[in-house]
Amino acid sequence: MREVLGDIFTWAWFSEPHGYDFNGHLIRHADGNLCIDPVEPGDEDLDEIARLGVGRILLTNRNHSRAANTVRARTGARTAIHADDAAHAREQGAALDDALAVGQTVGPLVVVGAAGKSPGEVALHWPERRILIVGDAVIGNPPGRCGLLREKVMDDPPRLRGSVRRLLDLDFDALLVGDGEPILEDAKARLAELVETFPD
Repeated sequence: MREVLGDIFTWAWFSEPHGYDFNGHLIRHADGNLCIDPVEPGDEDLDEIARLGVGRILLTNRNHSRAANTVRARTGARTAIHADDAAHAREQGAALDDALAVGQTVGPLVVVGAAGKSPGEVALHWPERRILIVGDAVIGNPPGRCGLLREKVMDDPPRLRGSVRRLLDLDFDALLVGDGEPILEDAKARLAELVETFPD
């Protein structure tokens, strides 16, 4: 586990089929530590996660329950996901406690709608630190640039493109991603470059 930004830690699990890392994040914050889209941690990383402590586990979409049950069992944290993605996540075995709502604040993070890949996809915005955290709405691939997943895994590609376009209304400089490489500065400009390629 490494500190990618001040008090924000990440650990990775390499996906052979995709050819890039899947990432989990842990934010250390006075209001309670937050774990976002946790990927399977090694023993040392899980020990460190438990040592730091987790108050809430936040899932950005139905496919990112990943190792949430492992972190939940070890730390006692409650797991939250948007209601529109909850049923699918439960079918995949995720133990869920709470619902995330667009506009809700969880610690320093504001829940932002990012539907399209799935109906309940959300992003998490930290306005004070100008950080945006995304799950599957945008990926960090190739490194240093923003991309999208293949359309065949999206429920509604036009809706997703609209959601991503609206992310540009937010103030952010760093982009932390569930898939691929983070962009730690000038991320909004990189996202704008992606949006410029959209057909609609």
